[in-house]
Amino acid sequence: MPLPNTTLNRAAEAVPPHVWFGVSAIFHYLGPSFAVLLFPAVGVLGVAWFRIATAAIFFAPLTRPWRTIRQADPRTRLLLLGLGACLAIMNTSFYLALERLPMSLVAAMEFVGTIAVALYGLRTRRNLLALGLAVIGVFVLIDLKWTTDPLGLFWASLNGALFVGYLILGHKAARDGASGGVERLGAAMAIAFVILVPIGIAEAVRAFGAIELVLAGIAVGICSSVIPYVSDQLAMSRLPRATFALYLAILPATATLIAAIMLAQIPTRQDMLGIALVMAGVALHTPARAP
Repeated sequence: MPLPNTTLNRAAEAVPPHVWFGVSAIFHYLGPSFAVLLFPAVGVLGVAWFRIATAAIFFAPLTRPWRTIRQADPRTRLLLLGLGACLAIMNTSFYLALERLPMSLVAAMEFVGTIAVALYGLRTRRNLLALGLAVIGVFVLIDLKWTTDPLGLFWASLNGALFVGYLILGHKAARDGASGGVERLGAAMAIAFVILVPIGIAEAVRAFGAIELVLAGIAVGICSSVIPYVSDQLAMSRLPRATFALYLAILPATATLIAAIMLAQIPTRQDMLGIALVMAGVALHTPARAP
């Protein structure tokens, strides 16, 4: 049964947008921490397939992607195709990076790509100072460790670049409210699934013989692609793009904490200093008035 158009719009209005962003920030890395634990049993590409497949199946009866694609004008269809391709390749490169690099480092590099987006729309010295603190914090987190694994750096850089694409296209999808944004997200997720089938199905098949691996893959998809992306749409429908981009500076902090708890990737003092600078920048920022 499809969601009524007013349900998500009311949810977006009833809860402050930074709360929805907080939910997204937590699950954005909680799901991948489960995914890392599945890599040895299912394979990186297989876990990526489970993530997208679960989300596509979850959204299908609620958003009816075939209807959204059929009724869309050419410009919107291009948006859906771009967002779907971005989700498929971004999630795959993200997992390939996590296979080789610490989660906090991959998260920090995700934010680096959003700096330009955050700069656009900043109008005050206070906000520029906030961005400066966040950027310094991210580079403290990155340190020089990124030079030790060129292939991991490549996947993390590709993921970071596509994360900017997701930010821009996701905001376009949410341009007329949370409900319309989630409908377009469901259509884009269906497109991402079609793209990822030939890439990840061979590894994913290995898990079909063990129900516990299938259930774990489904849990990864819900935690990684359903909860955070819906929360993003609820937040994006009310936050200006530059403000949302700056808020993304908190992701390296949440990634570091979750990695410490779930994966025993214990942060150093330098990591904690970087997290503190990032959070100070986010706290100092004054959001622009939403359109």
